Parts: sequence; C-alpha cells; structure tokens
Amino acid sequence: MQCEKCDAPLDPKLVACPSCGAPVPQNIEGFENTMEFQKELRNIVVQHTPWAVVNKTKFIGLLNDYIPDYDKERRLLINMYKMGVFKIMLEEKNHEIAVMKAKSFMLGDLFLAENASEFVTACFTYMLGWPYESPLKVLPDGEKADQEEETTEKKGPVDINEKVFTPRAAFRFRLSGNIVIPDGYTKLEAFCFDKFGSLRTIQLPQSLLAIGEYAFSSCKRLRGLDLPSGLRIIKQGAFSQCAKLVVVKIPDGVLEIEDSTFSFCTSLEVIDIPESVSSIGAEAFSGCDKLRKLFLPESIKFIDANAFSYCPNLVIYCIENSYVHKYCLVNGIQFVLVASAAEYELN
Repeated sequence: MQCEKCDAPLDPKLVACPSCGAPVPQNIEGFENTMEFQKELRNIVVQHTPWAVVNKTKFIGLLNDYIPDYDKERRLLINMYKMGVFKIMLEEKNHEIAVMKAKSFMLGDLFLAENASEFVTACFTYMLGWPYESPLKVLPDGEKADQEEETTEKKGPVDINEKVFTPRAAFRFRLSGNIVIPDGYTKLEAFCFDKFGSLRTIQLPQSLLAIGEYAFSSCKRLRGLDLPSGLRIIKQGAFSQCAKLVVVKIPDGVLEIEDSTFSFCTSLEVIDIPESVSSIGAEAFSGCDKLRKLFLPESIKFIDANAFSYCPNLVIYCIENSYVHKYCLVNGIQFVLVASAAEYELN
C-alpha cells in the first residue's frame, strides 16, 4: 500500500502516513469496500477542490459519477450527508470532538448501526484528510485491528426500535412500587415512566438498547436501578429529578451522557462512568449536591461548562494532562490526579 498524497509505502496498521501525515485508508467490518470509497472521495476533493464537497447538489452528483457501483453504501453516505453529519464535522475545530459529535448523532439520534456509522465516519474523515482509526477497522489480510473479542452488537446491525415499550404500556404500572419489564424490549420511549410517584425499583431487560428522553424523570421514590450491559443510548433528562437515586453504573458502550440526564438527583452519591463515554452535556449532573467523588476517564473529550453546576462538594478524579484535567482547571472544579481508574477505587 502506498500513500495517495506522497507515494510513501504504508503499513496498513498505521493511522497516518509517517512521511506526510495523511490518513491511512481502512476497511470497516461489514464494509469491505471502504478503502475504495475513500480513494474516490479523495479524488473528488483533489480534482474538484474542497468547495465541491460543501455544495450538496454538486457533491451528490459527483458521488453518483465517481462511485456508480455499491448502491447501498452510496445511498448511506448521501443520506448521512443530507442529515447533516458532514456539516457537524466541519463546524467543530477539534477533530476528535467533531468525530465524537458526528458518531453520537448517527448512533443516538439517527439510530444507525455501529458499523454503518463507522463506515460513514471513516469515509468523511479520509475525505477531509483527518487521520482516524476505527475500532471496527479490518486489516487487508482479514485480521481485525483490535484483537479483543467482538461483542454481539458489533457483528451486525441492531434495530433499536425493534420492540418499543411505550407510555401507554407503562400506564398500567402507574401505581406499582416495583416493576419488571419483560425481556425482548429494545427501547423505552420518551416520558415512559415520567412522574411515576410510587415507583421504587425497576428491572430492565437485558435486551434493552435505548432509554428515551425523560423516561424516568421525576420518579421521586426510585432507588433501585440496574442498567443492562447492552444499553447503548440514554437520552436527555432520562433520570432527572430522581431524588432518591443513590447509585448508578453506566454500562460500557454508552457514548454520551446527554443534557440533564441526572440533573437534581439530590441523593446521588456514586456514578460509574465507563471508558466508552466521550461527552457530558449541559447540566448533566447539575444539582447533585451529594455527589462528592467522581472518576472521569481519558476517553472524555467534551464536558459542558454547566455539567456539574450546583455540586458544591464534588471532587473529580482524572488523569494528568487529560481533557478532564484541563476542564477542571478552567472551570475551577476541585480535582485529584490519579494514574488510572484502579488507583481511584483505592482512594
């Protein structure tokens, strides 16, 4: 393999060309033609100037001309372009945050399968000349770049809306203190259990992938909550004003803690945030005045300035020189530097 920009030989395991810094093409699991798409997208930029890709009509026409085959993949790129994914990436100066926002939008708002969102991200970043290594990168010999065992969610598209638990279905539990949702449901719809004043514990199915906006907001007596390991999306305000909620463990695989997710959970003392989380939205933990210790991993690349407003006793544990460390310095939040999550747990 040779670099398309400087013709230097490339190791497919690299992220960027060591000579010129150009991104190294990559195939994505389930999209073995990704490199071909990347090459043609780069040709569009070189031959028609970067302005061609910001003109929607011209860009879509060029896509049809340069990539006449692979209808499914081409339609996917066009649809994501029309939905504003490329615009999201262009509007953010920090490339890492731009990628995080674009992926979060595709997964959380458009409910795109993970490998499909990785295909789109790999194509758009290559077209922009940004080095990016996908967690679903497949090397030319078929070997995965990440040798860890792939999870079931990564092996194929999963329809989050396959079986939705609606507010209407929840209504019959209005006066129940303990609720068990049967297995098979993949999503809790927005406002599902909003203001269920009697709810104390709820057992969520392992099949659950998404919790909708304000699904449990103002459940004043909710204490017991065990989020399933397969959960991927927790929408805005999902647990806001759950005044009795004390401990929450967010599953690995959730990418974002959205605006007001745990705002005014006034009894919240322990929150476990995994390495998969890359952003924390506005007022996500605002008013959690009993929250005193919190470890934030290096994976986090964006935190809203008001994410921890009205948390007077909070001390954030973080890695030196990480984004979180700099965030604490800028926003005047107390912090303790640790080498890892394991060291935090010993404190």
